Amino acid sequence: MTIRDLVGVIRTRWRLIALCVLVVIGATAASTLMTTPVYEATARVYLSTVKPADDKSPGGTYAITQKDLNTYVAILGSPAVQDPLRAELGLAPGTGIDISGTVSELTNVLDLQARSSDPQRAADIANTAGPVLADAAKKFSPLLANNNQVVEAEAITPALAPAEPISPKVKTNLAMALLAGLVIGIGAALLRHVADTKVRGDEDIRKLSDRPILATIPFVKGSDGPVLTLADDPHTHHAEAIRRLRTNILFVDVTTQGHSFVITSSNPGEGKTTTSVNLAIAMADAGSKVLLIDGDLRNPSVAKTMGLEGSAGLTTVLLRRAEPADVIQAWRDTSLHVLPAGQIPPNPSELIGSEAMSQLFQKLAQEFDYILIDSPPINPVIDAVLLNQLTHGLIMVVASERTRRRELEAALRSLETVEVPVAGFALNLATGARSAAYRYGTYGYGQTAAVHGSRAAKKSRRSDRRGLSRAR
Repeated sequence: MTIRDLVGVIRTRWRLIALCVLVVIGATAASTLMTTPVYEATARVYLSTVKPADDKSPGGTYAITQKDLNTYVAILGSPAVQDPLRAELGLAPGTGIDISGTVSELTNVLDLQARSSDPQRAADIANTAGPVLADAAKKFSPLLANNNQVVEAEAITPALAPAEPISPKVKTNLAMALLAGLVIGIGAALLRHVADTKVRGDEDIRKLSDRPILATIPFVKGSDGPVLTLADDPHTHHAEAIRRLRTNILFVDVTTQGHSFVITSSNPGEGKTTTSVNLAIAMADAGSKVLLIDGDLRNPSVAKTMGLEGSAGLTTVLLRRAEPADVIQAWRDTSLHVLPAGQIPPNPSELIGSEAMSQLFQKLAQEFDYILIDSPPINPVIDAVLLNQLTHGLIMVVASERTRRRELEAALRSLETVEVPVAGFALNLATGARSAAYRYGTYGYGQTAAVHGSRAAKKSRRSDRRGLSRAR
């Protein structure tokens, strides 16, 4: 992975990274607030031996050794020091006292460190520990007792009440939490990126195919099923994206020299039927005589989506129980006509690949300017390949954040095996930045916007009519 790829992952999944940072910082802050603060105070004392003033016995003064100092440090936690220290401080018996010491290597200087949740108590413990330790020293030094000498503690640097605790260190903890959160967040983002197999945008499609992306169709918020935006709400970004798809198909039409297309997808649930219906309405709006055929004889849905009768249709004609004119239905007051699937047959593939289907399509192609076929998905069945033999182009609908890359790759591989080229892709259900300028639902349309949208739509229709005329 390059630096550019890493930056792209961070930009794409910044919310996950931010969430990890916030969680780690929040947990650290809560833990820090719940931790009892510990204050440390240090007193530096000098230990020396002297004889009592009333002692006239001969003999020299005993010098305290490093061994003695280490002994004094070792007994700081013993009852010999702790009990008199509690008494001096007025603490209850059994109260814990945290006191430790550090011995100077060259002098009889001893640093006494006291820790407590109360800064003033920490200072009092450190300042009192020196004299108390000096009183207890004679018990642990036989030579001092034999020479009738005592230890005195002289304060060199008295302990002061500390202003800040030594634990917890709030700034350090939060800084470490920020760093840990970033590391965890970036790691989680990279892990999710590696494990993510869904098609997210145009880049994922381009990695699998060099065929053009004809349109990016935004996700319609608040919709639970198929939406007919071209008919019900023609001034939305979704409707404009469908018109863009219609316009770009004109260029495909020029290169293929045909006026019929199969609309399919790699798997169910990617919005191919909704795209087919809206595209057919858009083509009819441009003044063309359009026929939409429901070629999904396994799970037909065009008639239901458009509110039409679907009991008779394509299968009825193929069984010679009706003529095409008897079952083809005009949709509202438009030049769009619909041929439903009819009854579901036991042998869909055989019917689609039959000579009767070929003759029927040739006849319909002479009556309509454009024919669109809503076909079954590619991966489950072969029907789309059979229908493509009748038409002049295959449009693949890919659902953003729903279609998996391996499924799309498998579909493209199946088409490549039988030498069926993809005319172009329609990235459907795009959200956020992926929908670019087509994003639907970001802001509302007022009367002014509707007027401008109507003018733009009329201008688009005039342009498409000229294009359709040239194509024919």
